[in-house]
Amino acid sequence: MDITAYPPYGPCLRLANDKVEVLITLGFGPRIIRYGFLEGENEFAEVLDPTQPPDPTTWHLYGGHRLWHAPEVHPRTYVPDNQPISYEPISEGVRITQPVEALTGIQKSLEVWLAPEGSHVRVIHRLHNLGVWEVRLAAWAITAMAAGGCAILPLPPRGTHKTHLQPVSALALWAYTDLSDPRWTLGRSYMLARQDPLRPMEQKIGLHTPLGWAAYARRGHLFIKRFDYHPDATYPDWGCTVEVFTNERLLELESLGPLTTLAPGEYLEHVEDWYLFDEVPTPHNDQQVERHILPRLLQTGG
Repeated sequence: MDITAYPPYGPCLRLANDKVEVLITLGFGPRIIRYGFLEGENEFAEVLDPTQPPDPTTWHLYGGHRLWHAPEVHPRTYVPDNQPISYEPISEGVRITQPVEALTGIQKSLEVWLAPEGSHVRVIHRLHNLGVWEVRLAAWAITAMAAGGCAILPLPPRGTHKTHLQPVSALALWAYTDLSDPRWTLGRSYMLARQDPLRPMEQKIGLHTPLGWAAYARRGHLFIKRFDYHPDATYPDWGCTVEVFTNERLLELESLGPLTTLAPGEYLEHVEDWYLFDEVPTPHNDQQVERHILPRLLQTGG
């Protein structure tokens, strides 16, 4: 681990092996601002305008990977994360911690671990209630992906009318969701969401799926995030375990943990495992997902 300059984001912690690198901002966060192949482009979106210094009193998008707490409400969700973070080296990684949020009493931290070889990154997201009241919330891990790609969300395992009389999932729609938008492709086994820089209208969808993964394909690269599913838990946003948000600048690939009531002093954890592959075509339908995406998913453990 070392510290490197990454304009316009300032000094960053750098984790790297012979294949990929991870950059974590020191001046604000916790944010993982870069994940990509060595000497390759950033798989994550970067949306900070270097000509417009951010107002330190308001929340800023920045890009990269961040931790929020769900459900999304003002002002709790949008507490600014503009202060410097502290960090502590751990085995093959680092623990980064933000100051306690004055408004909520919640402290966010990430443990970021990079495998000695390959592309595997593990991110342990932690929300710690350091306030004086119980808080009910869920971890919400949001990865802002670079423009021009396609998200892949797995629907629950399919069945027949004779064997499955009860519903197996729920689809969450927001007031601005438009299912006729051409960025969506609804298949039998997968849902695709394309990021289009020419379409500024925001779109969002949420899904309850027990399969515990989501992916993003772009320019021959494939990003996969995996996360645990807890079948007996209650999830936010009508039971969503995964969500997608997109506009003209980026696509956010999001996983959610169970809703949890934290007493003062308690914390919760939500773990994501990341993988990056190259020479992977972008899929346009279920058949292409099964041909090009699932073989890489199997390489991540299932």
